[in-house]
Amino acid sequence: MAVGGMCPLVHVPIIGNWNYFGIDQSLGIIFYVIVVLAFLGAFLNKTGLLRFCGWAAIALVILTLAAVWFKSHDYFSFIHFKKLINLASGMVKYKWGWFVILAGVLPLITVRKTVPVQQIPVVPLSEA
Repeated sequence: MAVGGMCPLVHVPIIGNWNYFGIDQSLGIIFYVIVVLAFLGAFLNKTGLLRFCGWAAIALVILTLAAVWFKSHDYFSFIHFKKLINLASGMVKYKWGWFVILAGVLPLITVRKTVPVQQIPVVPLSEA
């Protein structure tokens, strides 16, 4: 997930590729707070925190995708022709970084608690 936030997420013509901080700085900060919480949950072996971070990241990704779509359509609202608005907003393209983020989220939402394994008593060979 941490690497996916720095990958190109949106391509805007003339301006170039944007990552999470290019799209919106506050969304980028929220995303990396979730990433830090996930790292903390992994180090402390807290499966509930890991699952929460996974679902929160999915919700944030969906929110960000919707925000980019609405912003690109709203940005060109000064044009009075619907076809030109769709053409102009269609020039904003989603990039491959979203797949990297989702590939990082999938292990988080599928994590399970580790059940302690019962130890089999070891019988020395001299007693057997």
